[in-house]
Amino acid sequence: RFSGIDFEIIIIDDGSPDGTQEVAQQLEKIYGSDKIVIILFLFPSGTAYIHGMKYATGNFIVIMDADLSHHVRLPFMYCGKQKEGNFDIVSGTRYKGNGGVYGWDLKRKLISRGANFLTQVLLRPGASDLTGSFRLYRKEVLQKLMEKCVSKGYVFQMEMIVRARQLGFTIGEVPISFVDRVYGESKLGGNEIVSFLKGLLTLFATT
Repeated sequence: RFSGIDFEIIIIDDGSPDGTQEVAQQLEKIYGSDKIVIILFLFPSGTAYIHGMKYATGNFIVIMDADLSHHVRLPFMYCGKQKEGNFDIVSGTRYKGNGGVYGWDLKRKLISRGANFLTQVLLRPGASDLTGSFRLYRKEVLQKLMEKCVSKGYVFQMEMIVRARQLGFTIGEVPISFVDRVYGESKLGGNEIVSFLKGLLTLFATT
């Protein structure tokens, strides 16, 4: 209301263990289903994007986690960055400028840093943070990327940026402070790490 930006909130629950669905239903009762749209299903994150796009009516789509790891004021910073350079994508980065991570243990930091380092060395994507999920897309750009991307889960975020560079889309970055969730738990585990490494090698061989 005060930002001058017309927006809608679409909440997608893909089986997260952090209680997203229960909180979303409470918000829907308070603000109404015309302002809070809830989509419930049990498929990987790439499929979640497809379902979300069906309900999005705006020209730009901002995708963020619903566990309060991403500050709610940041989407408006993304809008400013997009206007500044007329970017097709604006991505949050924890590894540039005054960005950072708070609340992770050493193991989780090493996994994230290691994943980004390997990606930079093998794929040369031209972006500093490929495993984050906090991004703004032009709606038509997101649709084109979804048609090209085949990965699921954590690899999906990386492939989106790699394919965007391939297709010549412009990418801006905004430093963000990522704060680990207070409630619930991450779905990142050994299987996801193995899938990420397989996906990384596949992209290296095909891009």
